[in-house]
Amino acid sequence: MQWKALALALLVERGAGQAMPMLRFQCSQLVVDRLDPLVNPGVVPSPHLHQIVGGNSFNASMDPKTHDLPSSSTCTSCTFSEDFSNYWTAVLYFRARNGTYKRVPQFVSEGLRADGGITVYYIPSPTEKEKVTAFKPGFRMLVGDATARAPSAARKVCHRCMPATGDNSNINCGAPDSQFLPKHDVPRRHPVDHMSHVAYPNSSYNDVMVGAYGTCPKSHPVKIPQVMYEVMWNTQMFNDKALWPEDGSQPFVWSTDDKSGYSQHGDYVFGWKDDSLQRAMDARCNGAVCGELEIQSSESAMKCTKSRTVQEDIDGWLTEIPGMDMRK
Repeated sequence: MQWKALALALLVERGAGQAMPMLRFQCSQLVVDRLDPLVNPGVVPSPHLHQIVGGNSFNASMDPKTHDLPSSSTCTSCTFSEDFSNYWTAVLYFRARNGTYKRVPQFVSEGLRADGGITVYYIPSPTEKEKVTAFKPGFRMLVGDATARAPSAARKVCHRCMPATGDNSNINCGAPDSQFLPKHDVPRRHPVDHMSHVAYPNSSYNDVMVGAYGTCPKSHPVKIPQVMYEVMWNTQMFNDKALWPEDGSQPFVWSTDDKSGYSQHGDYVFGWKDDSLQRAMDARCNGAVCGELEIQSSESAMKCTKSRTVQEDIDGWLTEIPGMDMRK
């Protein structure tokens, strides 16, 4: 089994017995680096490590007034070659009994091909009658709180212990998902907070589970695509109990130096070319095939990488998680 971390940028819904149309595609690893143009714009290095996917124009600043992702990028690590957006999350580490840390490797979500990275979902309106308005250039948002160490107001960020194959249960941060990291071993242009300009639909959790899409609150009347990230972490290499803390406590740590799991977060900068995302939402495309979009091969997507800006060891057995000295 493996761990599956879901970083949900907006509410995702699936009704009982119903599969809503949604783009589901892979974005291969672009770079793992200590940069964060949303929370720490221009800061090199940022306080903690992120894994980043998408367009290769990603950098520490990305000023929305001057940085146009489609024209600045020469490639994208995502399936759809018109998607130069950037998506990023925190990175997972294992803390061994002797106090050293090792980065947990990633693997691709079921049915897709890539070099780790993030599986991205875009969910349109459930019916053709409801209009979903695609994001505009300069749009950015994030969900979660990198400083959280206990349950907080952050919604739709969760973890799941995955079987080796065939997990078709909900993707809505309901049971068996949890905000905290599982406590057992696993066998095999906007407001500066980048949050208040978007909102969750007016739906209760029960409404969501029976498929109600929800209505927009009056404060946020424009219905936009719902976005979800799915990240797969392969923890099997750490199954040796001799590596675990002697008391058997949970040994996995986010790159925010957090063992609880509450600090996981997802960041997003919109970068689809022209009206490509709007066309896909209007067509209510499903899966990784969409007649409205240009598709590149997995091999081409995996070739789109960039060198790390912050040169430091991130993959060896480390005495500290990168950036830990900045947080002391």
